[in-house]
Amino acid sequence: MFKKVELLKSKTPIDYEIASRFMEKRSSLIHSGEANELVWLLEHPSVYTAGSSAKDNELLDTKDIPVYKTPRGGKYTYHGPGQRIIYLMINLERSNKDIRKFIMILERIIVKTFKKFDMDVYPVRDRIGIWIKTNNGEEKIGAIGLKVKKWISLHGISININPDLQYFDGIVPCGLSEYSVTSIKSIKENISIDNFDQEFILNFEKEFGKVQKISNLTLD
Repeated sequence: MFKKVELLKSKTPIDYEIASRFMEKRSSLIHSGEANELVWLLEHPSVYTAGSSAKDNELLDTKDIPVYKTPRGGKYTYHGPGQRIIYLMINLERSNKDIRKFIMILERIIVKTFKKFDMDVYPVRDRIGIWIKTNNGEEKIGAIGLKVKKWISLHGISININPDLQYFDGIVPCGLSEYSVTSIKSIKENISIDNFDQEFILNFEKEFGKVQKISNLTLD
């Protein structure tokens, strides 16, 4: 029987390196039974991150923001204000240690969340991420990038609510040069991060059970 998953929503942007170190520590504590699983809603200051399969030529222009190599899967992406980051430190025994099944559950949660706002998004297997059809064709509106350590997930989901999309011009996002990136704000004017969070958690709870809200984390 699993304990309740904790939920934290950070009110101020969290440095990427600090968040990454915290996740590594927390995942070990979850594995040893010393901490609860965690869903962490946050934003980062502007940063480019390079996943395990990123290539140097996919970084086009640093635009004077930090670039970090990260242990998550995937290629280059941008994180910054206006983008909802959802880090998931979840025991994959919940999905019978099936990573693909876990990712499919996350995709289902995201699709249902967007559906609430009359937005039809969908995952695409050979170009992992969350996509939507617009007047510009297919555009990427969200990404999933995970690491699994001792069957505990780290990292997670990013959704473009209202980030500065110009930063994506500095990279080949997720290695897909022929596709562009969009945001909820570019399509719907009145959906806030808070609106998105509320619906995401509602759908998350339908899959994993009630979450327990907490007010802070010790990040050092």
